[in-house]
Order: sequence, then C-alpha cells, then structure tokens
Amino acid sequence: MTNTPFGFSNSDDDPDKNEGSSGGSGTPGGGAGGFGFGAEGFDPAALGQMFTQMGQMFSGMGSGATSGPVNYDLAKKLALQQIGSTTPVREGSKSAVVDAAHLAEQWLNEATILPAGAVRTEAWTPQEWLDNTLDTWKRLCDPVAEQISGMWTSALPPEAQQMVGPMIGMLGQMGGMAFGSQLGQALGQLAKEVLTSTDIGLPLGPSDTAALLPDAVAVFSEGTELPEREVLVFLAAREVAHHRLYSHVPWLRQRVLATVEEYARGIRMDFGAIEEAARGIDPSALTDPSQLEKILQQGAFEPQTTPEQKAALERLETLLALVEGWVDTVVTTALGERLPGASALSETMRRRRASGGPAEQTFATLIGLELRPRKVREASDLWRRLTDAAGIDGRDGVWAHPDLLPDTADLDDSSSFIDRIVGGDTGSFDDPIAQLEEFERKRAAEKKAEGDDEGPAPV
Repeated sequence: MTNTPFGFSNSDDDPDKNEGSSGGSGTPGGGAGGFGFGAEGFDPAALGQMFTQMGQMFSGMGSGATSGPVNYDLAKKLALQQIGSTTPVREGSKSAVVDAAHLAEQWLNEATILPAGAVRTEAWTPQEWLDNTLDTWKRLCDPVAEQISGMWTSALPPEAQQMVGPMIGMLGQMGGMAFGSQLGQALGQLAKEVLTSTDIGLPLGPSDTAALLPDAVAVFSEGTELPEREVLVFLAAREVAHHRLYSHVPWLRQRVLATVEEYARGIRMDFGAIEEAARGIDPSALTDPSQLEKILQQGAFEPQTTPEQKAALERLETLLALVEGWVDTVVTTALGERLPGASALSETMRRRRASGGPAEQTFATLIGLELRPRKVREASDLWRRLTDAAGIDGRDGVWAHPDLLPDTADLDDSSSFIDRIVGGDTGSFDDPIAQLEEFERKRAAEKKAEGDDEGPAPV
C-alpha cells in the first residue's frame, strides 16, 4: 500500500522533480497553460486525440464509469473482493463483546467526567464494518476528490475549455475511478485488520454504536501472549472511551471534517501527468479489471504540496494525536490496576502505531496524513501530566472549547500549557464553560458600549 493520498506521489519529496515540473510558471504541469500545454501554445489536435482515446476507454468500461468525484460503487466492489467470504459472528462472541464493553464502561466512570457515549455495542464482520463506515469515508474523501475534480476544468486554457465541452465529464469519471480504486483497495485491507470502529482514531461508524471485530481481535490476541478475555476488555475500553469523547465534545467531529476540507482547498496538481497517462492507452485492455487497476496505480495524478495544505495537515495531525493521547491516558487510568496486562497492551498498541499499522497506512493513502507516533506519545504525556496537576475535571474540561486545546507547540513543550491551565496567566480553568460565558458577556458588553458611543442612528 502506498503512503500518499489516493496513490499519489508527493512531488515535494523530490526537489529536482519539483523544479522540473513547475517550469517556473507557478502553474501545475509546467508551462503557462496548465494541463501540460506549455509556452509553445495549445494544440487542439493533441487535445482532441486525447479525448477520443478517453471516450473509447469509457465505452469499453460500460457501467463501471459512474459520475461523482469518487466511484464508490467501484470502491465497495473492490473492497468486498479483497475481504472475501466471512462467516457471521457467533452468538458467544457477540455476548463476550457486549460484556467486555459493559465492564469497561463501569471502570471508565472513575477515570473521566465524560459519561458513556454509546447506547449499544455490536460485534461486526469485516463486511459489516465496511457497510457501517462507508458513509463517513465519503465525508472524508469527497472534499479532496471534489477539489481535484474541479481543478481539471479550471486549469485548461480558454480555447481548450471551449473545445472540450461535455467531454470534461470523462475526466471526472477517470478521476472517480482512480479514487474509487484506491479507496476500495485500502478499505478492503483495513476491514480485515481493524479491531474496533474507532481504531483509526475517527468515529467512523454510527455515533451511538460501539463495535469490535472479534475475528481481528482474536488474531491480535495471539501475538500478545495474554488471555483473549483481557485483550477484549482492553480494546472495548478504548472503543467506548473514543465514543465518550466524540459524543460529548459536540464540535470535535465537525472540526476534524472541516480540517480535511481545509487540506483539500490547498491541493495543487500536475496536470501534465494526466495528459501523459491518457496517451498510448489501449482501450481494449480496459475491459480487464486487472489492467485497469494497473493503469490507475501508475500515479497519473500528482498533487503539489502547498503551505496551506501542510498547515491543515498539521492541525489535523495534532487534533487526532490529542484524541488518541486522551484515550490512552483514560484507559490506562481505568484499567491499570484492574487488568494485569493493560500496560503491556498499551505498549503493543504504541508499537503497532510506530510500525505503520493498517489504520495509519490507510489514512495516509486516502488523505495524505500520517498520524506520527511521536505526536501520540507527546499527547499522552501531556494529558497524564495535566491529570496530575489539575485533576480529572481540569483535564477533561479543556475539551469544552477548541480554543482551550493545546496546539502543536504545546505538545513540544507541555510545561507552559499545564502552567496556564493550573493557574498561570489564564486564571482558573476549573470551569472552562463558565470562563467562556464570561468572555462572551464581556464581548457583548463591549459591542453595546461601542454602539452607544456612536449615538443614535440618523433619521
């Protein structure tokens, strides 16, 4: 599996490549015109030939070429092919999952002020995980795909836009298939290895449902040398802890999705690679799905990393690290003295992240983000130190508003952040909600005073 978004290659990793592709013009694909048409001018014959080839390509694909920024029908089909056949979860496994989650919820009540967030617990097969999480993947992937799809039209020279007309839809179909192929492969692999609905750090499934995948948990347990029952309780605790956070911090889910959209708006592309990919395609080979997959894996689409994109990725990385670090801290507190293998399992999960497990690889493939283990470790350390200094109430109260959360600099140096929370230059954070309300009251009073100073409006 690749570690760049939708199978793209990161051109900024190769300075020589960047220098050659930019052409000094600042437009994707080199030259002044975009879409691979350089300073020597636009060649209508070349463009016409390219679209003729693409028309033959899509006619050979038949119903496989659907509209939309991502071909989710293709994605689901490829994912199910990769998952293969599985047996339904046994009743005994379902009961074990429910019991483990119930026990974990009881223990977590003593480790956080956030109440339980899931109203039901389920045991899923890989296919059920795919069915229950695909809607969230659409929300994560669409902003990136839509941004890239819109660039294809806007980057064409004016003469080319007039000539292309309705055929521009072919480009959208091509991109939708490329994205769908990469998404399907990634989700097919992840569905067989993911342990819970929040294993990737995001609330992928229904907001009121905690879920574990017993087959994957059994495989994971074999490498721990611990009783499977202990492993199940540990993983259930992580799952329901995620749900407590995402259910009772109402802005968190939307903030994650909004940051993905910010990332999408920063994307720039090398359209010369798309033009090159369209040349020399044998339409007859596209009736074979394996040949189509090879074509889509050639890296035809190549985004250029921008400062805005990097900034959005850093914010998203930090936010997800804070979520994972909080879960790690709360679960360790709740299970540490009750579950003999809890510390060993926590270390196993850290190694799993450090080795680039399926969740991290998939997220990197689909969005271009790697949730670096260093950030998670630093976030865990910050939450533990804050718990010692401000207590559970003070630690969890920081989630009351996004402006209260630590940023990337705070993860690098948590001491100053903890000092502010405990009683440094920001006053008492014992009740962050009250502090925010007081701030809003002051702002309202200031606005009213400004309006009074201006006097009555003229008649």
